[in-house]
Amino acid sequence: MAEKEKLRIDKYLWSIRVFKTRTLATEACKAGRVKLDGQNIKPSHEVKVGELYHVSKGIERKQLKVTGLLYNRVDAKTAVNYYDDVTPHEETFKYKSMFHAPSLQRDRGTGRPTKKDRREIDDLLDESPETKKFWEDDE
Repeated sequence: MAEKEKLRIDKYLWSIRVFKTRTLATEACKAGRVKLDGQNIKPSHEVKVGELYHVSKGIERKQLKVTGLLYNRVDAKTAVNYYDDVTPHEETFKYKSMFHAPSLQRDRGTGRPTKKDRREIDDLLDESPETKKFWEDDE
C-alpha cells in the first residue's frame, strides 16, 4: 500500500471533479494555473491534507482546501467531502455577475444597422458610465 500514501495534485484535481480529464489537470499545473502559497506547482506535487490551492479555470477562480485524499474519481456528491471551497463570496459573485452584464441586442431578422442606427448606438455607448470613465482616464 505504499502507492496509496502519495497523491499527485493533477490526479487529485481530476478525482474531485475540478477538471474533466487528468490531462487537463496536468496542463493547468504546467501552465501555472494551480498555485500553492502563491507559487506555481508541478503536476507531480504531493497533496497533503490542510493545504490551500488556488485554481484558475477559464474566468473562474477557486480556492480549495484539502480535507481528505481521494485516489479515484467518484461522483460529485462524494467528491465534495474531500475538499472545502473557501473561495471568498466576492470572487464567486464577480464570476457569476459577468454573465448578467447588460448588452445591446437587436431583434432577430432586422438586418445590419443603418448608418443612423449605428450613430444612435455610438451615442448610447458614449453616454454609458464605463465609457466616460475610460475616456476620463486617458486625459
